[in-house]
Amino acid sequence: MATPDFDLNDLKRRMQGAVTSLSKDLGSLRTGRATPSLLDPIQVDAYGAMMPMAQVATVSVPEPRLLSISVWDRSMITAVEKAIRESDLGLNPQTEGQTIRLRIPEMNEQRRKEMVKVAHKYTEEARVAVRHVRRDGLDHLKKLLKDSAISEDDEKRQAAEVQKATDHHIAEIDGVLASKEKEIMQV
Repeated sequence: MATPDFDLNDLKRRMQGAVTSLSKDLGSLRTGRATPSLLDPIQVDAYGAMMPMAQVATVSVPEPRLLSISVWDRSMITAVEKAIRESDLGLNPQTEGQTIRLRIPEMNEQRRKEMVKVAHKYTEEARVAVRHVRRDGLDHLKKLLKDSAISEDDEKRQAAEVQKATDHHIAEIDGVLASKEKEIMQV
């Protein structure tokens, strides 16, 4: 039975958004080769706002283990370097004029473990996002109950559905992490 003003499908869609975002973030973690998507999660403090790398520079891959970043505005070079250094990717930018070069180090055991830690950090952020959506849904149900828009039984039934959706999405997030962890640790 549909509850007035309560949309479980909207909550599920928002939870799925957290899973999709995690997949995108984990896709940017390097597993050996240089790819422009490696820099996708990096935000640059440009012109007083945080902007994605793609909005301040062009990223190319001239060699399998080298990224070349052509910064469009010379005044943004230091901001781009700073964003790369603070990114948890463990990359050290080398600047030549308006071009920043990033040598991608070999993936040794220690580096792989660092990447797994970053993957766990992204995963925890996704879990937290799903839990926030759950909290929003449960708060909305409590408000509907308080306003006598739904019965106590309906509130409990809907709260169980919200928890079931939360459990499903958390399990999906854990599966995405396990898959990425296996990919990173393969030698």
